[in-house]
Amino acid sequence: MTIFEFLLLIGGLALFLYGMNLMGDGLKQISGGKLEEILEKLTSNPIKGVLLGAGVTAIIQSSSATTVMVVGFVNSGMMQLEQTVGVIMGANIGTTVTSWLLSLTGIQGENMWIRLLEPSSFSPVLAITGVILIMLTKDRKKKDLGTIFVGFAIIMTGMEQMSNAVTPLKTMPSFQNLMIQFSNPLYGVLAGTILTAIIQSSSASVGILQALCATGAVPYSVAIPIIMGQNIGTCITAVLASIGASKNSKRTACIHLYFNLIGTILFLIVFYTANQFLHFTFLQQAASEVGIAVIHSAFNISATIVLLPFSKYIVLLAKKTLPDNKKDDENMAVLRLLDSRFLDKPGYAVTQAKKVTGYIAEETNTIFADAKSLLFQYQKENFQDLKQRENALQEYFKKLNHYLIQISEKNLSESDGYLLDMLLQCMGDFERIEKHTWELAEKSYELKHQKKAFSKQAQNDLQHMLDELEFMLKLTSHILQTENNKMPETIQSQKTDVENFLAKCKKNHIKRLRKKKCTEELGIEYMNILFHCGSILEHCVNIIKCFSS
Repeated sequence: MTIFEFLLLIGGLALFLYGMNLMGDGLKQISGGKLEEILEKLTSNPIKGVLLGAGVTAIIQSSSATTVMVVGFVNSGMMQLEQTVGVIMGANIGTTVTSWLLSLTGIQGENMWIRLLEPSSFSPVLAITGVILIMLTKDRKKKDLGTIFVGFAIIMTGMEQMSNAVTPLKTMPSFQNLMIQFSNPLYGVLAGTILTAIIQSSSASVGILQALCATGAVPYSVAIPIIMGQNIGTCITAVLASIGASKNSKRTACIHLYFNLIGTILFLIVFYTANQFLHFTFLQQAASEVGIAVIHSAFNISATIVLLPFSKYIVLLAKKTLPDNKKDDENMAVLRLLDSRFLDKPGYAVTQAKKVTGYIAEETNTIFADAKSLLFQYQKENFQDLKQRENALQEYFKKLNHYLIQISEKNLSESDGYLLDMLLQCMGDFERIEKHTWELAEKSYELKHQKKAFSKQAQNDLQHMLDELEFMLKLTSHILQTENNKMPETIQSQKTDVENFLAKCKKNHIKRLRKKKCTEELGIEYMNILFHCGSILEHCVNIIKCFSS
């Protein structure tokens, strides 16, 4: 192989990897996070998990992406460890779709219909169609479809280029000698594992093997152990994704590794033991692109059928590998929903951020209710507990804002971008509601330690107004979580009620001042409380307006 042929091979591999990435991005944008939501919800049954894992992987064309997604689900607490086994097995089956697509490069014939199936015939059509959709349309989904077309065309172009680059290897004695070495199953498995671990894509490594098979110099005795190794090598992505994650996330990566490792060992033992007695003649035949796809699918399907009934033992092995600590911090479990692994699927990341925003809204309501109680019945223990929860809520705000900004840097669909903008606006208002609420709690602390108290009438007015404001907060939280403002009359009525009670509190307060029933100092404290309540109402209205258009 000359230097120019080597550069052609590297260039073909680069095009292949870029095409895979481009097509995957287009598929993720079109799915808009819906595939991830389905995967999250429908994995209670192992067989359903296998089917869903296979389906999602076949659609997004990446078993690594599916496995990393599962690691994120486990890390965020949305999926149990036992649920991951079926999805991981299904992902291994789903990734074989890529090898079947790549096998199209091996189609040859003079018949017009056969020639239409050749990538050299339809790839240019897909490429130009994709470019037209990207450049000349404004619809986001059409642009994403164009990205998929262009990505697929680039993949096929890369495969053709790699096949052309390795054609001279067929007559090279050194290449033939290397293939003889790889006919040793252990060497073949090792080679497949290392190659896939380096490029972190089993689809790409299978594509390289299919390109080499186009030379006719790679027998099945070499191809089979390399395919086994490729299944092991693809586990490196999940292992890397689990670094810094929860214990169960690391166990998920272990499950992925153990499934492929055990499956490979069992397959090699059974296959080569049978070969000693049956003497498979096809092992010396030249492997074809379609033959690689058949072996790839057969291995993953048979491994799933054999190992799925023993899934609980694979989970147990992962738990034995990484045993539990005596103490696991679950205080910030909600923040695990904001997993950085989901940022590669920005539509789903927005969905996760919305869940955390909903939790923050509920927690803000609870803190307000407790702060309201402190104003009328101060207790030191309750105040200290509220302070801890307020600090935790501040951490949620900080993490969520950072996550939302990270999502905003991604390529979002129009609907996801709109929801992201609303969440960013709402977060600013919720932060201010929380600050005004804490001011109310601190006011209760000051009144208690200064041994001051409002008159009975002032307390009654304040209690009634705060009750109405609490209901307004609950309405706001409900509208945010449902993303739909279908109660305009109820909301307007409630807003008016709060405003009326605020005005009534101020009016009655002025009367008490005139009649000397309230001191000037207490009056200032009372008006400060009303100011914070009025500000909370304004921010509630701002949040509701986000969902009114």
